Amino acid sequence: MKLLKKVVGATFAAGLATFGLAYNPISTYHYLADPGAAADDEYFYIITDSDDPAPYNSDGYKIYALYGFRSKDMQNWTDFGIIYDARQINGIGDIWASGIASDPKTGKLYIVFPDGGGGGIGYIKADSIAGPWSNAVGGGKDKLVAGWGKGHIDCDGVSWCFDPGIFIDDDGTTYVTWGGGESTSRPNTDNFDVVKLNDAKDAPVGTGSHVKVNGLSTRKMLEASYIHKHEGKYYFSYSTGWQQGAPTIDYGIGDSPTGPFTWKGTILGDPSMNGKSINGNNNHHGIAEFKGHSYVVYHDRRIAKGHDGLEIIPADDGMPKPNEGYHRSVSVDEMFYNADGTIKQVVCTNEGPEQIENFDPYDWYPALTSSKQRGVRSRSLWAPGKVSGSLLLPLSTKESWIRVSGVDFGTAATGFIVEAGSVADGNTIEIRKGSATGTLAGTCELKNTGSKTTYAENKCEVEGLSGIVDQLFLVFKGAKDSTMAIKAWGFEGSGTTEPTPQSPYGGTAWAIPGVIQMEDFDVPGVGRGSDLKSYYDKDSENHSCTDAGKEAECSDYRDGTGVDIYKKAGGKLIVGYINEGEWLEYTVNVAETGTYTMYAAVASDGGSSFKLSIDDKDITEDIIVPANKKSEESAQNFDDYSKVSANVNLTKGEHILRFTATADWFDIDFINFVAGADAPDDVELDPTSIKSIRMNVTSSRSFQVFDVNGQKMATIEAKDLSSATAQWKNSAKGVQGIFMIRGTNGEKSMIRVVR
Repeated sequence: MKLLKKVVGATFAAGLATFGLAYNPISTYHYLADPGAAADDEYFYIITDSDDPAPYNSDGYKIYALYGFRSKDMQNWTDFGIIYDARQINGIGDIWASGIASDPKTGKLYIVFPDGGGGGIGYIKADSIAGPWSNAVGGGKDKLVAGWGKGHIDCDGVSWCFDPGIFIDDDGTTYVTWGGGESTSRPNTDNFDVVKLNDAKDAPVGTGSHVKVNGLSTRKMLEASYIHKHEGKYYFSYSTGWQQGAPTIDYGIGDSPTGPFTWKGTILGDPSMNGKSINGNNNHHGIAEFKGHSYVVYHDRRIAKGHDGLEIIPADDGMPKPNEGYHRSVSVDEMFYNADGTIKQVVCTNEGPEQIENFDPYDWYPALTSSKQRGVRSRSLWAPGKVSGSLLLPLSTKESWIRVSGVDFGTAATGFIVEAGSVADGNTIEIRKGSATGTLAGTCELKNTGSKTTYAENKCEVEGLSGIVDQLFLVFKGAKDSTMAIKAWGFEGSGTTEPTPQSPYGGTAWAIPGVIQMEDFDVPGVGRGSDLKSYYDKDSENHSCTDAGKEAECSDYRDGTGVDIYKKAGGKLIVGYINEGEWLEYTVNVAETGTYTMYAAVASDGGSSFKLSIDDKDITEDIIVPANKKSEESAQNFDDYSKVSANVNLTKGEHILRFTATADWFDIDFINFVAGADAPDDVELDPTSIKSIRMNVTSSRSFQVFDVNGQKMATIEAKDLSSATAQWKNSAKGVQGIFMIRGTNGEKSMIRVVR
């Protein structure tokens, strides 16, 4: 094994390395738990309850309020603080794990919440996540489900009348679930209920029914019931609970929101990374689809555990290192489906989901809008019947900042505006790029307002902020902690980059009938929006360059995309190392409406497949890629390949053709469309154009090397972390300093190289 990437000039400088700043959990300045999720066309919403009131040595839950978050891009989250507080609502004791849904017909948001551990199910509604929230129960009742107050129906004998979920179908029909635990009359195979609401969404229709999940595994249903829908099927998910070992989120699939469901497996295991639990005790989740993606939110114990260098913040009583079990954190990751509709088990990550659109700085944002934070605290601004808000309180004598990711400044920002209260002179906010000690774009000095509840508008000029800034930091500086109260901020300037749609590589759409070379996929668009992408590859490496011993095939064609393009004899380019779920798009111009025969030049070791779609509509089923032949001299014949074909119906005009891998490990050279059904192929295969599949090498993995500023220095192939570390020490000629080596499984090591 050897170092396979050119080493760029290394620098050693004090300051933060941005690679260490993960995106999960969504908030690092207080303890949150029991998330629910919903989405509409504009925002993804998360509601949580909070473990903040629990003292550091708590041996039980102290949960009284709901918090609200929203995001347009799945990395920058706005925290509205408390949106509903049992301590200020008559007739409610506590508020535990709750559910949220968005009505696709009206845009209204609805929340169902439990009154503590058994006081029935409350129900509120609002036009915005920030509220104001009002009682949504009709008929003069306090609650949908009775417990310790007046309700339309009772708890139906469930052991735990709590953990409600709410689901609103595409036609606006609404369903509520609740329950959990186990009793003699209601075992944990039969201890959830579901009820449909009336058209007014203010009362149940009937008394509800037991939720049936057939074919349950030995891990039974305990709590956290949830319904969601995907491609016409209904999914019922729940937590299996700690009584049966580490808690998992399992699920069943059915044809109706009320079931019955058939158990299929686990969505989310006990949240863990690198074989180490970041959870423990219990689990809770929410699922929602947003802008073409599916996401699961869940809680863990990352902050209280100090996972991956996270700051262990004190409990509300100021005591350090609070009890992990009762001081939880909320995280989010993307969720993927198999072709048969089953769910791939979610992988917990530090990074969280990919940012799906750029952040617009030329808006007015509540202060706690960020992708990561350090050295800050918050205070909620909530009262019954009022819109919610949250203040950012910097610990400004320490390392104190918030970060915003993927910020699109367009031509240029000219100024920064912040609304804040300050009770000291000399408090400032620095605007920096790249890290908390990165390039300074401007400094705003805050006016002393004499009170943290009296706010003034502060302006300052900024420079050097143009185009897309990957990481923007607002850094808080002052001589004393908690003397600032930041309420809102935004930028002035020329406006964000005008979105430019994806375009054909080379400037001309591919003609159909005709041949499409797969390495020449479209150029991505520029600006805001997830629809500007033209390809998806699961990692950023070109494995033709990192596959040890194959550097002769390494190609820098379309470098930076991460698409695995390699070259064969004569410079022929191939797209290879293809994994399930990866896709490429091509702008095509169809000459005439009609049936065409599609031929694809492919190579595989077996078990591979792909499909084609036009303008997001499938035009083929999964097309099997046959196994290449073996020769006596070699386990794989690198000159043997084949063509697969299918008849497709196309409409005249310009369209977007998408090629999607539906199974792993194959290569593709080109696609040819011939006019007519079952038309003869009119292009010969080039024997040098296809190699056989490079199977996933289990004996080695990729490790990336970063300097202290977060700059990627190299990629190394090695069997384990210690081998990668030794290679870097031996190969990094002429560089010195502190470096981090990180593996694809998340393991990492910090080393110092001295020359």
